[in-house]
Amino acid sequence: MELYFLALLIILMAVALGSGYPVAFALPGSAILTIGAAALCGWLFADNPDAYFHQDGPVQWLTAGITNFRGVYWEVERDTLIAIPLFIFMGIMLQRSKLAEDLLVTMAQMFGPVPGGLGISVIFVGALLAATTGIVGATVVAMGLISLPAMMRNKYSNSVATGTIAASGTLGQIIPPSIVLIILADQLASAVDQASTARKALYKDFTGDIMMPAAFDITSTSAGEMFLGAFVPGLILVGLYMAYILIVAIVRPKMVPTVPYDGSYDRRFWGKVAITLVPPLALIFLVLGSIILGVATVNQAGAIGAAGAMVMAGYRLYEGRARAYWPGIIVLVSLAVIAVLVNTFQINIKNIHTTSDAVGLVLALIAVAFLLIGLVWSGWRTLKVENTLRDVMVDTAKTTSLVFIILIGAAMLTAAFRAFGGEELVRDFLTGLPGGFWAQFIIVMAVIFVLGFFLDFIEIAVVVVPIVAPILLMDPSANVTAVWLGVMIGLNIQTSFLTPPFGFALFYLRGVASKAVKTIEIYRGVIPFIGLQLLALLIVGATPQLVNYLPNRLSLQSDTAPPPRNPALQYCIEEDLFREYAANEQQILNAIATMRAVDTAYLPEKMQGNLADALDKAEKTFEMIDTINAAEQELATFNEGYKSLHVEVRTIQRQIIDDKADIKALEQRLRRLPKDAEFDVERAKVEAKIAADKAEIENLSAQIPDNWKADHAAFVKLDKAASLARNLYRRNVDGAYEPLLEIQELIASADALAQLEGAVQELSTVIASGNSAAATDAVKAFVSKIREVPGTYDLSRSFDDLRDDIKGHNFDVDEVSGQLAGATAAYESERAWRKKAAAELARPLAAYEETIRHNIGLRIQRRLPEDTALEVAGCLSTPRDLTLNF
Repeated sequence: MELYFLALLIILMAVALGSGYPVAFALPGSAILTIGAAALCGWLFADNPDAYFHQDGPVQWLTAGITNFRGVYWEVERDTLIAIPLFIFMGIMLQRSKLAEDLLVTMAQMFGPVPGGLGISVIFVGALLAATTGIVGATVVAMGLISLPAMMRNKYSNSVATGTIAASGTLGQIIPPSIVLIILADQLASAVDQASTARKALYKDFTGDIMMPAAFDITSTSAGEMFLGAFVPGLILVGLYMAYILIVAIVRPKMVPTVPYDGSYDRRFWGKVAITLVPPLALIFLVLGSIILGVATVNQAGAIGAAGAMVMAGYRLYEGRARAYWPGIIVLVSLAVIAVLVNTFQINIKNIHTTSDAVGLVLALIAVAFLLIGLVWSGWRTLKVENTLRDVMVDTAKTTSLVFIILIGAAMLTAAFRAFGGEELVRDFLTGLPGGFWAQFIIVMAVIFVLGFFLDFIEIAVVVVPIVAPILLMDPSANVTAVWLGVMIGLNIQTSFLTPPFGFALFYLRGVASKAVKTIEIYRGVIPFIGLQLLALLIVGATPQLVNYLPNRLSLQSDTAPPPRNPALQYCIEEDLFREYAANEQQILNAIATMRAVDTAYLPEKMQGNLADALDKAEKTFEMIDTINAAEQELATFNEGYKSLHVEVRTIQRQIIDDKADIKALEQRLRRLPKDAEFDVERAKVEAKIAADKAEIENLSAQIPDNWKADHAAFVKLDKAASLARNLYRRNVDGAYEPLLEIQELIASADALAQLEGAVQELSTVIASGNSAAATDAVKAFVSKIREVPGTYDLSRSFDDLRDDIKGHNFDVDEVSGQLAGATAAYESERAWRKKAAAELARPLAAYEETIRHNIGLRIQRRLPEDTALEVAGCLSTPRDLTLNF
C-alpha cells in the first residue's frame, strides 16, 4: 500500500506544479495531503493510522520535515544560509544602481572591433555580474535591455544574440558567490552525514570491524569549499562560451560582425574603463579573495559584498554631482589605513601593555569610525535617491523569504517521500543498475537534466539532492567528494534556466526583448549553449581535480590545516615521500653516517641509547619502504584476478543484507496487524513476502562461488600484511625523529640550567644556618625553579628529598649538607654534559634534524611544508577506489 501513497504524493506534486500553483505551497501541501490520506485510510481499513507507512506514523512524519529543517538550519555551527540575503542584497543593489549597465556599455566599446567582440563582451560582463550578483533574473534582464538592442543594431543574428545573453546571464548559478551553491552545500552536509553512516554500516557488515578507518570516511563540504570548487569549472564554461562566439565570428562573420568604436581609445576612454571595471573587480576580490585566502567566512564575505555594493551604488547614483566619490574615497582610505595598522600593531583591546599598543588601538578606532561614516553616507545616498535602498531591501526580503519557504516545503516533501519508502526504492533501483557508480550517476544527472525542463533550480536542489546524494556519496568504488558532486549538480541545474518550456532565462529575456525577436529564435539560440554546458559537465566529470584541487590546497595551507599525522592524509603523504626517498636516499644515509661519527660518549647512557636507536630506525626506513613496496606489489598482482570476484560477491551480499532488512520490517508490520479475521488476507500476503525473501536469500547464498572463502582469506592476509608494513614504517619514522627533538630541547636548556648555579650555593648557605623553616622554603623554591628546566625530573627529586630530612628545629645539618653535596654533584654533572653538548653536539644535531625534518620526521611536524602540501592536494583531488576495502 505504501507504493500507492508514494504515487499519490508524486502525482499531487506534479499536478500542483504543472497548474502553476506556488511552489512554496505545492511541496508541503502535497506532503500533508498524502500523509493525511494514508493515516485516514489506515484508520478506516486497518484500524491503525500507522498501517500504511513504511515505518513510524503520521504524527512523526508530519513533524519530521520541520524538525529536520530546524535541526539543520537552526544550529549555530551551520549558519551558512545567512549569506543568502547578503548576496541577494548585493546583486539587487548593483543592478538597481545601473553599475551593470555601465559595465556592458564600456566592455562593448572596448571589445567591439574584435571578431565577435560584442558577444564576447556580453559573456565577459555576464561573468563579472555572476561573480558580484549571482542573480540570474537581474542579470538577464539588465543585459537584455542594454545589449540586445545594440547587438541587433550591429546586425548580430537574433538567435546568436539572444542565446549569448541568456547563457551568460545564467553564469551566476555556477560562478561564486552563487545562491544555488550555498543551498547545495547545506543539502550535501546532511547527505554526507547519511552517506557516512551508511558506509560505516557497510564496512561493519562486510568486514566485521566496528570502527571504520578515518581514511575511508566521506568528507563534508561547506559553502566556501563549494565556491572554491566551482571557480575553475565556471571559468571553463566562460572560456567555452567565448570560444564558441569567436568560432562563429570566424566561420560565419555575417552572423557575428565586428562593431567599430566611433570614439578614440585615448586617456579619457581608458580612465572610464578603469572607473567602470576596477570597482567591480575589487569587490570580486574582496568577496571571493577573502574566502579563498581564509580571511573571512562565507557569511562575513557576504557582508563585505553587501557593504561594497552599497558604497559603489552611493557614488554611481550621485554621478555628475559634487563630491560624488567622497564616501567611496573615505571607505577606501579607511580600509587602507586599517590594513596598515593591523600589520604594524598588535590590535587587541584586551591585551594592551605598552604605549605603542594603545596608539595602534586608538588609530584603528579612528579609522573604523571613518569607515562607518563612509558606509552610512553611502547608505543615506542610496536611501534618498529614488528610494533605492528601501526597494532593494524589500526585494531582498521577498526573495529570501521565497527561498526559505521553499526549503521548509521541500523538507516536508522529502520527509513524506521517506515515509512511504521512496528513498529505499530509489536506492534499490540505483544500486541494482549494472555498471556500478557511473551508471547510477549518469541516470541521476539525466533525471536532473530532464527535471530542469519543468522545475526551478531551488526545487531540484532541495528535493532531488537529499534523496540521491547519500546513495552516490556512500559508494566506495568511486569515492567521490561532496564538493565534486555538488559542483556537477550545480552545472547540471544551470541548464534548467535555458531548457524550454520553462527555462526562466528564456522568460526573462522574452519579457524585455523587442517584438522583432521571435520566441523560436530565442529557443534556437540557446541550443548551442546548452550543448556547451553539457560539454563542461563532461570535462569536469572526467577530471575531478578541476573541482577538488582548490579546496584541498586551501585546506592544507590554511592556519587550521590538518597535521601531517592526520589519518586521511597518510596515503598521499607517503606517496610523495616515497618518491623523495628514492631521489634523496644517499643524501639521507650520508647525514645518518655523519651523525653517527659525532662523539656522544659524554651524554648520559640512556640518552646515548636513545640517539643510537633513533639513528638505527632512520637507517632502517629504506628497508621498510622496500618491504611496503614488495607487499603492495604482491597485493596488486593478486587483486588483478580477485577484484571481479570481490565485486560479484559483495553485490550478492548487499542484496542479502537488503532482503534481511526487508524481512525485519515485514515482521514488524506483521506484529502490528490486528488479529481479527478480516486481516487474514493482509497477514497472508506479508507472510508470503517474508517467505519469498527468505527463499531469495537462500538462492543468493547459493550463487556465491565456492572459491570465495579461500580467495577472500588470501586477500585479507595480503592486505593486512601491506597495512602492517605501512604501520610499522610510521612507528619507525616517528621513533627515528622524536628523540632528536627531546635531545635538542635538553641541549637548548643548558644556559637555563647553568643560571641556577648561584641558587645552589645559596641553598647550601641556608641549610648550614640550621633554620628549618628557611631551609624548607629555600629547597621548595629551588625545586620549583629547577623543574622549569626540561629534562630535570630526576635531578629535582634529589633536591626535593632534602625536605624530608629537614624536620623540626634541630635537623642534622651535617647529614643534610652531605645529601646536598650529592645532589649538587649530580647538578654539576648535568650542567657539564649539557654545556659540552651545546658546544659540540648542537650544530651537527641541528644539521641532521634539518635533513630529515621533512621526510623521516614529517609526521611529527605541526603542518605540511608548502611543496608537500601542494603535492598532497593534487593526490587528494583524484578519488581513490576503495572497493576492496569494503
